[in-house]
Amino acid sequence: MSDEIVTLSPRASLAEAVREIERHVATGGWDGPVRVFALVRTAQALEVEPGLADQLPPQVLAIAGRDPYHLTSIEQEGLPPANDLEELLAALSWPDGVDGAAVTVERVVLPPAAEEDLPADPDEALAYLAAHPDRQDVRIAVGVLRDGTSWCAVRTRTNDSDDAVGQGATLVPGLVEAVQATLV
Repeated sequence: MSDEIVTLSPRASLAEAVREIERHVATGGWDGPVRVFALVRTAQALEVEPGLADQLPPQVLAIAGRDPYHLTSIEQEGLPPANDLEELLAALSWPDGVDGAAVTVERVVLPPAAEEDLPADPDEALAYLAAHPDRQDVRIAVGVLRDGTSWCAVRTRTNDSDDAVGQGATLVPGLVEAVQATLV
């Protein structure tokens, strides 16, 4: 992160945090698990826990000193057992000190015409997805603040570089809504 990044708005800070999370997860390669992050305003976290300053890079401390909306992401470990993403998100809730949440997940997407032939049986559907020539593997990162502000980043395996990540506020509306529900 550059020392010159100053966002000064909740959406811009969230966008930067989601980009940073997606880049961090990307360093681990593909075929990774769902990952969940708490998002906290850095300046407020430093007030509550001054020792945090020893764990953050100097450029982050400098940015947080200028930008009251700057967010620090905290990866969550020991997530509750769940059979799927929806069940996991339904089991999550956050204390008041958490300003937002983010999740990364990998999915296989197909063009709409290919989905028409998707078998109903789950095992057959997985085999169909894995073998389909038009499949796209994507990594999705979604972050949401308590006020509903959202940001998404989507990376495809075929265009796996930091400068080829699609971004926008509501690229994955269903996942945005599910992450938002963990903050209520």
